[in-house]
Amino acid sequence: MGKLSAGLHDSWWMFFDTFWALVLGFAISGAIQAFTSREKALAALGNHKPLTIAKASLLGAISSSCSYAASAIAKSLIDKGADFTTAIVFMFASTNLVFELGLVMWTLLGWQFALAEFIGGFIMIALLTLILPKLHLPKKIRLLGMAEDSMPKMESTWHDAAGYTVGDLTMVRTELIIGFIVAGLADTLIPISWWHHLFLSGHGILSTIENVILGPFIAFISFVCSVGNVPLSAALWNSGISFGGTISFIFADLVALPLVLIYKKFYGVKLSMKLVAVFWFTMSVSGFLTEKLFNLFNVLPTHHALMLHASHIGNNFTSWMNLIALIVSMAIIFLYKTRNSGIASAYAKDVICGMQVEKATAAATFEHDGVKYYFCAPSCMESFKNSVSA
Repeated sequence: MGKLSAGLHDSWWMFFDTFWALVLGFAISGAIQAFTSREKALAALGNHKPLTIAKASLLGAISSSCSYAASAIAKSLIDKGADFTTAIVFMFASTNLVFELGLVMWTLLGWQFALAEFIGGFIMIALLTLILPKLHLPKKIRLLGMAEDSMPKMESTWHDAAGYTVGDLTMVRTELIIGFIVAGLADTLIPISWWHHLFLSGHGILSTIENVILGPFIAFISFVCSVGNVPLSAALWNSGISFGGTISFIFADLVALPLVLIYKKFYGVKLSMKLVAVFWFTMSVSGFLTEKLFNLFNVLPTHHALMLHASHIGNNFTSWMNLIALIVSMAIIFLYKTRNSGIASAYAKDVICGMQVEKATAAATFEHDGVKYYFCAPSCMESFKNSVSA
């Protein structure tokens, strides 16, 4: 019980350290999503030329960091005529180039990891652009329940930005909670010797290769994705995995088992297996190349030297930042509660996951008792249909 208590204690202080970064990151992300018009740009993703790939990467970086939403949007884009490679690049950018992820990584792991997120992310995008066009794709990949609305774009407000912020946090709340708890318990309950046997070290390039391959496997079985995998990556880094292995694990939120099952539903077994293999390869190679690049410029972090964390609430940087974040949170909640959520609004709330959905680009819709519901993903629509028909 003592170790369990210590693990939960570590989880709490890890959350305390990153609370301000989470609030700030999601608030900025919400504002960007609300005030950036994406419709025309998304409609122009019909090829995988360099300029189009760059556009898709930028659009992904200013979108929600939720892995489930990103996978649904990518499938939606494909069904609307977007190039397959470009849509997948958008999905990767949505989960690996977003502002909140880098900020939390900087807080928990240091600036090198935050920088590696972007450098490694661009390496992955380059690899995907080279590999994905060579895959043999089915002639038609259909998605049942696609929204067909073509509603005019309304002027966004700060209330809408608050809706995105609250919706995104609601969407990933389970992953965040699991990520912090698992990270704290992994640090205390799993013997360090077990981690040292799992992660090779002291064998030169062989250790690096083993670590970057193992990173995505741990992501696959841990079920933790989106920003929630950053706390666990801190525990892995502290337990012996290499810098490149840590980076490949963070990138591997898109091969967590629940998402692999979603790919199977979207694309079929054969194509899903190919995609997972390509994703795994690009994540591992990106982690490997990023570590080698940082080593070349002599900026690799001191091995397993974590950022110092707060251990008390008082007159320190983290406490003051958290106080500011708490005030910002209260303002966001006020804006969210006072927003226009009626029929005239351009946005709707996904009644299953709580995410804010733009009606014009919703991934799925369903009408029940004369009321039209909008969903971020077909899986949410199916859950709703099952609940109302039960």
